[in-house]
Amino acid sequence: MTDYVVELKNVTKRFPGVVALNNMSLQIKPGEIHGLIGENGAGKSTLIKVLTGVHSADEGELFVGGERQSFKSPNDAKNAGIACVYQELNIIKLLSITDNIFINKTIRKKNSRILDYSEMHKRAHEVMLSLGQDVNEKKPCGNFGMGIMQMVEIAKAVLIDAKLIIMDEPTSSLGEKEVEQLMATVRMLKQKGVAILFVSHKLEELFELCDRVTVMRDGEHIITEEIENMDNDKLITAMVGRTLDNQYPKIDVKKGKVALKVENLNSTGVLHDISFEAYHGEILGIAGLVGAGRTETCQAIFGAFPIDRGDVYIDEKKVTIRSPKDAVRNRIALLTEDRKGQGLVLSLGIDTNLILGNMKRFTKGMWLNKNIIKEIGSGNISDFKIKAPSLKTVVGQLSGGNQQKVVIGKWINTDADIYIFDEPTRGIDVGAKVEVYNIMNKLVAQGKCVIMVSSELPEVLGMSDRVIVMREGRIMGEIDRNAEQFSQETIMKAAWGGRL
Repeated sequence: MTDYVVELKNVTKRFPGVVALNNMSLQIKPGEIHGLIGENGAGKSTLIKVLTGVHSADEGELFVGGERQSFKSPNDAKNAGIACVYQELNIIKLLSITDNIFINKTIRKKNSRILDYSEMHKRAHEVMLSLGQDVNEKKPCGNFGMGIMQMVEIAKAVLIDAKLIIMDEPTSSLGEKEVEQLMATVRMLKQKGVAILFVSHKLEELFELCDRVTVMRDGEHIITEEIENMDNDKLITAMVGRTLDNQYPKIDVKKGKVALKVENLNSTGVLHDISFEAYHGEILGIAGLVGAGRTETCQAIFGAFPIDRGDVYIDEKKVTIRSPKDAVRNRIALLTEDRKGQGLVLSLGIDTNLILGNMKRFTKGMWLNKNIIKEIGSGNISDFKIKAPSLKTVVGQLSGGNQQKVVIGKWINTDADIYIFDEPTRGIDVGAKVEVYNIMNKLVAQGKCVIMVSSELPEVLGMSDRVIVMREGRIMGEIDRNAEQFSQETIMKAAWGGRL
């Protein structure tokens, strides 16, 4: 009888020009919440894909319940009792909760090809109820928030009686209450003997939930340790191979003139009289709970969200922005929170993605100037420390952090004056976060204006010169970095309805 529900022994996985996993080993116990952490590009995604049958290992062994396995497909992994809830949820929003849960494993009436919806609805309701969700399983998933949709993904795993559920950055798109519900669900699954591999960049989540933690670096196993024997510094040092003396490397820059002024932006039912100023040489943070209207405000300024009325001024001059094209023409850049859906073309190479924000700069007559593309692109890879075999590497093959750096590079290449960063460090590791912060520092040192939306209050406090707090599409007030009340408590009070 084995002590482990899943065990990897000396697994190596190679891709052209890259060793993604090198002699990697991992042991997960039944009923254990096992944390997995590492920098973007450390090999976590490849490890998950080996465990779930997406990739086959080139060398090494995989055991499930003590039996050696050789997965040829994700179905093989599911049949062995391994399920994964990916960061990008595999939900069809137009279909009902029941249809999503039973997709590819429908129940038919006896001796018939007709689907037995009565039984499927019953089981779907029961499994969602077991996860603490009393919802109408007949309604489309799109009617519900991210928290419920994530529970639907977990319900799929519960329904196949999974021995191991892998959760890949499960809280990256959730609000505070949804995170609490998810953690309660994870603990409940643990009590039932289900093993959880919890992949997260948020150290506080690992310390709150996990029994043990494994750290990866450059495709290799660095350490597996009881979580009680670790602290932030030990984890970070193991992860990046060095100490990060300052996780928020804020620099002091003399504030310049007003770069952007917004007056009374309104969008029926969403934004209500949004007014603020942002300065050259300043990082302006925008904080608030999920649904506060932060993203909509950014998109409205960028011409990507409809407004009923309101005015935008750039360098004290009133401008009309009806589309993103108008915004780019006025030297505004928007790094969207959905890098895969809105920031990148995943099927194209790094070189092509880097030029999409400013094609004119990279053309010569009617043709693309390949020499300039190569010169600027190589500089971007070096400056932003993008880990990739070459400039031609398809962006969809990169880790999340490296994809984020490509998006930033795309907008840096527009030479904008105003940079709006919406959740710029979501889903990336602490080392990559510091690199993003340094890019922001460099921009403000050049006299650029940076507006940063973030759900991570330590990040908002660590990097902002001023912070605007929003709630339900309204600005509740602003607070300066030098103010005595500049704290998480002050910002949270405003986010919950108190005026600053």
